Amino acid sequence: MHRGHDHDHHHGGGGHSHAQAHPHSHAGHNHGHGPSRVAQWQTPHLPEPPPAAEHLHDEPDLDLVEQAFVEGFSAASDPTSFLRLARVPFDAIAEDGTRVSLLRVESNATTDIGAVMPHLGGGSFRYDPLPKAMVSRRQQLRFVYFDGKGLRPLPLAEVRRLTEA
Repeated sequence: MHRGHDHDHHHGGGGHSHAQAHPHSHAGHNHGHGPSRVAQWQTPHLPEPPPAAEHLHDEPDLDLVEQAFVEGFSAASDPTSFLRLARVPFDAIAEDGTRVSLLRVESNATTDIGAVMPHLGGGSFRYDPLPKAMVSRRQQLRFVYFDGKGLRPLPLAEVRRLTEA
């Protein structure tokens, strides 16, 4: 039975103590090798997947650009001038050829602070507040255009691809 490093290994005709340096591996000798890896980790609240159009970023770090836009837009004394500075078109042509007109800019923040887990059978659930390290925050920025038939909310990535009318 192996206990710690106070035993001898026998290799061929001789033996050596673990106090001596030797280059071979000890795999399979029941030695502790630190904590085992976590097999799977699940985040209780993942942000909702963005629409497919948001994956087509024309510029790097568009998420940081959106964050800066939200911060600046909310503090702007003249939102219309801010939109002009940011080159957000008021009247534009979408990629599908439809004329769109800007009605509003929406920005909302979501913070997930708790998680629920249904009990077996689904008749009840367990609620757990999330620790600080697991709280998730996300911000959503949408530009709401009217396309002649209805509202068309667009993310910044799509607004950047609009053509001035």
